[in-house]
Amino acid sequence: MAKIELTKVAVEYPVPHMQNRSFVGAVKNAAIGGLIKREKVLRIRALDGVTLTLRDGDRLGILGRNGAGKTTLLKTMAAILPPTEGRVCVEGRISPLISMMLGLDNEASGYENIRIRGRLMGLNDSQIDEVMPEIADFTELEDYLELPLKTYSSGMRMRLTFAASTSFRPEVLLLDEWLGTGDVEFRNKAARRLRALIDKSGVFVFASHSRSLHQRISNKGAVLENGKLLFFGDIDDAFEFQDERRAKHERREKTRQAARAKKKSG
Repeated sequence: MAKIELTKVAVEYPVPHMQNRSFVGAVKNAAIGGLIKREKVLRIRALDGVTLTLRDGDRLGILGRNGAGKTTLLKTMAAILPPTEGRVCVEGRISPLISMMLGLDNEASGYENIRIRGRLMGLNDSQIDEVMPEIADFTELEDYLELPLKTYSSGMRMRLTFAASTSFRPEVLLLDEWLGTGDVEFRNKAARRLRALIDKSGVFVFASHSRSLHQRISNKGAVLENGKLLFFGDIDDAFEFQDERRAKHERREKTRQAARAKKKSG
């Protein structure tokens, strides 16, 4: 049985050199997300008191603008980022398609990096050996798999890590945006593989700006803003909530602009 349970989870990034205004300005414009707290050390609260529970069969779509905290939430679920407050409990093998380049060794061969990826996912050598031929075939990299990773192009790296990360059935699948890599033929093959993996997973969590993808895949929605979970429930209700909130913001902005224009003309 797969399960994800977050209880009042917060994640903060400490940022040194607060006195450096140009650095602070760069942080503001970096779309890291969350609220900036001005203390002795600049801190960015990327997640703030997030509580939710997902069980077998849940397909969660994470909604929110750039910098809302979507990727941070996924990385926290995947144990890539530890929470600074609260508790994260995940039951089941996790396959995080988030930081797929994490842990790769530029000096190691493609075959060796497949083994590294498998170990990061908690698999033993015999389990990795069992699927190694299938992974190698799916990458279409052939003899390049014997060469060090530093000789690969970015597209070849993505092929390798995607094939390795999707060759083991996960109980929990986490995805940050829909993956597009390689030529059209390979992208279509990757998309079919990913859809099959989603169907087999117990819990699937997916961050994307694509409404159509969410409506095809997700049955639940979570709306994030400045690291806070504003809504968690049915995916259609989540979009309705997001649309209403966006409309209110647009009305307020129009009112402010009209007030400023009136003040200038007066």
